[in-house]
Parts: sequence; C-alpha cells; structure tokens
Amino acid sequence: MRRRAFLLGLMALGLSILGGGASGPVGAQAAEPVRVAYAGSMGVVMDRALGPAFTQQSGAPFQGIGQGAYGLARLIAGGQIQADVFVSITPGPIEILKKAGLVDGAVPVASTAMVIVYNAQGPHAAEFEAAKAGKTEWWKVLESPNVTFGRTDPATDPQGQNIIFTFLLAQRYYNQPDLMQKVLGGVYNDQQIFAEGSAMTRLEAGQVDASSGYQSAAVSAKLPFIALPDEINLSNPALAAQWYDAVSFKLPGKDGKEETVKPQPMVFYAAVLKNAPNPEAGAAFLKFMLTPEGQKLFQDAGYGPPKGDKI
Repeated sequence: MRRRAFLLGLMALGLSILGGGASGPVGAQAAEPVRVAYAGSMGVVMDRALGPAFTQQSGAPFQGIGQGAYGLARLIAGGQIQADVFVSITPGPIEILKKAGLVDGAVPVASTAMVIVYNAQGPHAAEFEAAKAGKTEWWKVLESPNVTFGRTDPATDPQGQNIIFTFLLAQRYYNQPDLMQKVLGGVYNDQQIFAEGSAMTRLEAGQVDASSGYQSAAVSAKLPFIALPDEINLSNPALAAQWYDAVSFKLPGKDGKEETVKPQPMVFYAAVLKNAPNPEAGAAFLKFMLTPEGQKLFQDAGYGPPKGDKI
C-alpha cells in the first residue's frame, strides 16, 4: 500500500511537470517495469542508484537501456526500441524525438563537464598525475606519439562531438592552433573511436592510456581524471556567447551533405515518451529524479544540479 501511494504521488507530480499524461489507475500497472532509455555514460547512476532506489520505493521494476544518445534517439524514433522515459545529454537527441512527434519537450535533471580520464596503472600515469597537479600541460601529454587516446563516435554520441568541441576551444584557450589535429587526428579517426559503452572499458582494461569523458561518469566509475577550465569544458552556460558559440565543425548528414554542428549545454534532459508502454511509471520516474533523494543520488555519482530551463 505504501509503494502504491508513493507511485501515485510521483505520478501526479510528474504529470504536472509535463503538462499532461495518460489517465487510468497506476495501481493496475504497478508491477509493470519502467523502461528508461538513457545516454550510455549514465549507466552507473541509473543501474546502480536511481533504478534500484525507485524500485524499492515504488515496486515498479527498472529496466535500463544505455547507448549513445543520438543513436538511441534515432532507434526510438524509428520504432526499433520502446521506452517509457528518455534521458539525453544535450538537447540535440531530444530534438530528434520532437520531430518524430514522440515528445513535446524535456526537463533538465542533472549536468556535467568534459574531462580527460586516464589509466592510473598505465605507462604514462605519472605524466597524467603531473598534469592533474598542474605541473605540466595536459594537452602536451596527449600530444606524445606513445600515448593512446579513446573517444566515441561524433555521429551517434554527443560525447563524441563534445570532445571535439573541447579541443577546438582548447586551441583558442591555449593558443595552439593545431592541437585538435595533433591529438585527435581530425573529426574521424578509426584508431580512437569506440562504442559509447566500450570507451571506458578499454581505458580500464589498459587498451588506451586516456579517454574523453564526462566528470559524472568518471566519478561514478571511480576513475582518475583531469579537470578542464570552464572555458573549454562546456559546463558553464554563462560562457556560451563568449566561448562555446565560437566553435563548430561539420559532419555528414543523412542526405550525404555536410551539416554544421555546434556545442550545446552539458545538461541531462528527461522526457516521458508519448508512446510509452507504462506512462504512469515513466512520469513517476522522471519526478523521482528531481526529488531531493534523486538529486542526492546524482550528486553522489558526480553529477551537477540541473541547469537552464525546460526545452
């Protein structure tokens, strides 16, 4: 009875946030799982913290689907994956679902920053530790031909785009015009690009010396990282006009023509999908992420608070 009341209360509050939702008694669906599709970097906080806590209080089993947010949004829009809630990093993947008529908007639930994650047991660990302590420039370590770097696909994952923006901004910040080419080898580099879920795994396995990463994911995985200045880490919306908006690059579009991509806020947005199998539990899970308990779980996993307005 307590769980049913909890879920009913969260459902009512969650639907008020979204401005509507499906009707019907949630008690009849309380045993149905809540299916949450989320940006792959959120695996630890979703599967080990938010999901289990929500299930404990509501009784609704949690099912998580984690992949690169752009690719995941396209799978949902194409009907290849069904979910109740979608949680994206940056507004871009949400726009894909808006165009597909599956959401009207989304609310911010957390935030993060770009960092350089490194292998503490690797052959270059001492160099990265020195960079972390400010004794040497982090980018000089990465420029070494013996240091291997991992990142995700910019065509399918916002992090894959964000690390490119970070290096383009670093070029300007450190007055190093060839920095992106020297370290990343261009927008695409098959030797560096891995699937969202395997980039960190390869780092932990020692297959690469360093990797792009979100501070939230690095803290969640208990991996060492080098924090970057706000001017290049994409975390501070107040710097957008002066810094972030000054960079862009091109990616192949669906029609084969190149399209220009620009930085977006490093904010996690959540929405209940219009074709959700269990919209009541979906609305309740969205609301749970915004409760003090949900925000504490985000904070403990290295995430910052929600920033900005609804989209």
